[in-house]
Amino acid sequence: MTDTGYDVIGDIHGHADELEALLAHLGYERKAGAWRHPERKVVFLGDLIDSGPRQLDAVEIVRRMVDEGHAHAIMGNHEFNAIAWYLRDENGQPLRAHTEKNLKQHRVFLAELEGKPGLHKEIIDWFLTLPLWQSFDGFNVIHACWHKGYMDRFSSKLREGNRLDRDLMPEAATKPAEGDDETLFHAIEVWLKGLETTLPNDHQFLDKYNALRREVRVRWWDHNAVLYSDAALIEEEIRNRLPVLEIPHSARYRYPEDVPVFFGHYWMNGDPTVQSSKTACLDFSVAKQGKLVAYRWSGESTLSNASLQYVSSL
Repeated sequence: MTDTGYDVIGDIHGHADELEALLAHLGYERKAGAWRHPERKVVFLGDLIDSGPRQLDAVEIVRRMVDEGHAHAIMGNHEFNAIAWYLRDENGQPLRAHTEKNLKQHRVFLAELEGKPGLHKEIIDWFLTLPLWQSFDGFNVIHACWHKGYMDRFSSKLREGNRLDRDLMPEAATKPAEGDDETLFHAIEVWLKGLETTLPNDHQFLDKYNALRREVRVRWWDHNAVLYSDAALIEEEIRNRLPVLEIPHSARYRYPEDVPVFFGHYWMNGDPTVQSSKTACLDFSVAKQGKLVAYRWSGESTLSNASLQYVSSL
């Protein structure tokens, strides 16, 4: 197979019907159990599971494509959470607490695996093979935030290919003591969940899981977003109530590379667009009646909306 480009696909969240429709739309065909293209490969940006009606099917489609050389995939926060839910610490406690809130996010995936402990272990082991980020010849991919500072500090601790393993998971999944921000836990939070900052003046809001939050994710790809009202990734109604203050310098990290970067995670809505000439979020909320989006990359150094392809939620 001669590769002439990559199709980078955003968060699937168990929506295998839309994934199959998008792959067919992009010219891939299912042969011998795996979707393939004569000239192109897919890069999946993580969050294969949780929310949708065919979660194991979505994992199987991606896994077969990766295993047979027709795709690459990186880890999303939902794969990380699934690993932490499954694994135990030295005291026998799950690395991700089995609370009602966490179960609500993960219930459908667990239901599909009920009575299949061998398959559950197999999928968790496969999730652990997924890189946290990956660089290709001409572009980068990460699930939530390409943070070079944390990469420089922690990449030497990771396994080959920017991967976690069972031995690293306790540190990666356990919040350290207050004030210690130099741990792998904080790097994982940024890479897989996004760069955050505390809201000023005791402001708070309810997130999509109805949890009260005082921290907000920021637009790390937007070099002009300095004020909270510009940088905060929250609903417009909440953002408009924020005071006219600049975000802290610690939250002003911006993407520093010359090559494009693709990411997911942020539940964008509306018509898919790139964020800038070098940055593109490909999560357009397929799990909320939105769109499953791909970027057809063919070597360009400047990103364009014309290269976005998508199917609407079925």
